[in-house]
Amino acid sequence: MTHTFFLFLDVGGGELLLILLAVFILFGPKKIPEIARAIGKGMFELNKATRSIKEEFEKGKESIETDAENEKKDDNR
Repeated sequence: MTHTFFLFLDVGGGELLLILLAVFILFGPKKIPEIARAIGKGMFELNKATRSIKEEFEKGKESIETDAENEKKDDNR
């Protein structure tokens, strides 16, 4: 299912050129840098949020592992 969901991302050179031409015609040369900047900022924020979530999961995982090790030590006494 995931493979078919991301199938639309398989864009060739001709399609990419057509998309860029359409963007240029729709928004004009003055708006394109603003749009690119906004997309770049959005991607940066998305990556930052993803990193933050991964770090939280790692902290939780480490905490659970530590608690499990402490329980094992307590049971062995």
